[in-house]
Amino acid sequence: MGRRRGVNKYQRAAAAPPGDVTRLAYGGARKELRRGSEWFVRDIPAHRAEKPYRCPDCGSEIPVGQAHVVAWRADHLFGDEAAVRDRRHHHLHCWRS
Repeated sequence: MGRRRGVNKYQRAAAAPPGDVTRLAYGGARKELRRGSEWFVRDIPAHRAEKPYRCPDCGSEIPVGQAHVVAWRADHLFGDEAAVRDRRHHHLHCWRS
């Protein structure tokens, strides 16, 4: 007697709900609510942190090689391009507080 085959990966993919593609549209950023405003936030891992930045929350430097987040407003008055130009780099602990 032959062996019954299970569901293949194509059938599983067709049955699964569609994934959220909004993160792809914003360069891998997720939307977060912070202090009453919506922000796009992208994690920067330590190996990708190639330049020093100044954290706008605490005023101290984020050194090269330290993981941090970059954030920009989701509802910028002058549109998405201006929001991306105004993005800021924050320490992880500063952003979460």
